[in-house]
This record gives sequence, structure tokens and C-alpha cells, in this order.
Amino acid sequence: MLLIEDNHDIAAMVGDHLETSGYEVDYAADGITGLHLAVTEPFDAIVLDLMLPGLDGMDLCRKFRQEAHRDTPILMLTARDTLEDKVAGLEAGADDYLVKPFEMEELDARLHAMLRRASGEMTSQVLRVANLTVNTGTWEVSRQGQPLTLTPIGLKMLTTLMKVSPRVMSRRDLERAVWGDIVPDSDALRSHLYNLRKVIDKPFDKPLLHTLQGLGYRLADPDDQ
Repeated sequence: MLLIEDNHDIAAMVGDHLETSGYEVDYAADGITGLHLAVTEPFDAIVLDLMLPGLDGMDLCRKFRQEAHRDTPILMLTARDTLEDKVAGLEAGADDYLVKPFEMEELDARLHAMLRRASGEMTSQVLRVANLTVNTGTWEVSRQGQPLTLTPIGLKMLTTLMKVSPRVMSRRDLERAVWGDIVPDSDALRSHLYNLRKVIDKPFDKPLLHTLQGLGYRLADPDDQ
């Protein structure tokens, strides 16, 4: 477990609790050191504060996901408690979000849930729909052999739809798969789907992402429908 937290009192309290709970804990007090450790060492999960010197937690999370292409589960700790802040953290690539002050029991519960979800995704596989592929080990995305770059939310949407393809996924189920219990307003899903289509469909001759009015969304080869 990697704990990235610049407040020494909080770091000592959380670190001691995690070690008492049986985790081996490594620690960083700034964002640059934290990112270096996160990229160079294997961790089961990362507990990440947002307000950090050197490199803040939001930028650290984005670099870890988009540049290092790592999928280690990340739990963000922060005093920012608005819905917009929570959504921004999840869109940067966090898996969960815990607002300070918090109880250790809730920290335990969220870490256990996060690790359970991750354990079901640890085996690398190549997801494929028509000529679109995602390698869940490296998180490389390509279509017709051309590499594609997605945001963390776009990647989560895409892999969710690929795993159920060719079935239809309802709007509600897709939102919960991507954002969990912190569901943003309806424009957020529409915006991310629009951006996803621009990357995976617009440059190519056949659309794969389809909206079924009143039913939901389907990722499939139109020739197979």
C-alpha cells in the first residue's frame, strides 16, 4: 500500500492504522516522490491526498493513468466535498473518493471494496469488438492497428461496454459502472460519450458505438446486428 500525504499527523494516523490492519505501507510526503514510487514499485492500492507540494494529487493521478498507463486502484483523500470535486477526482482516474475528516472504519471498507473490484480485473486480457481492441494489462487502445488515446473516464466507459458487447447497457448501469454512487448530471455522460465517439468512431468508416433510444448504449459491429 502506498500512502501519499503531506500532513504528517494524518499520515502517521492512517499509516499506523493500515499497518495494524495488516498492510505493508510505503509513504511519500509530496507528489513528485509519490508519483515516482507509484510508477516504479508494485502496490496493491494507493491512498492519495489531493493537496500536495510539488505535484498535486489530481495531476499525479492523471499522469499515473494517462502517461504511465497504470491501473493500480487509487483512493483519494481530500477536504474538498462538492460533487464537482468528486467527479473531477474520478475523471482524473481515481477509483474512489473519501472526504476528510473520515472514520477509519470507512477507510477500511472503501479499501476492501476497491481491492475486491480490482482483484476481478487483475488478469490481463485483450478485449475486442470488430477491429477495436483494448489490452487490459497495458491499457493500450487501438482500431485498425492505429493507437488511440482516451481519458480515464473514456477508457472505463469503453471497457465496460466491450465486456458486455453485443448486449445493450442501460444509461443507469453505465453511469454506475463508471462513477459508482457519485453520479454527475446527465450532461456529463452525454459529453463523455460524444468524446468517446470522436476517438473510436469518427476517423473510421463504420461506427461501433450506438445509442438505442429509450434503451441505452451498445458497442458492436453494425454488420453483426
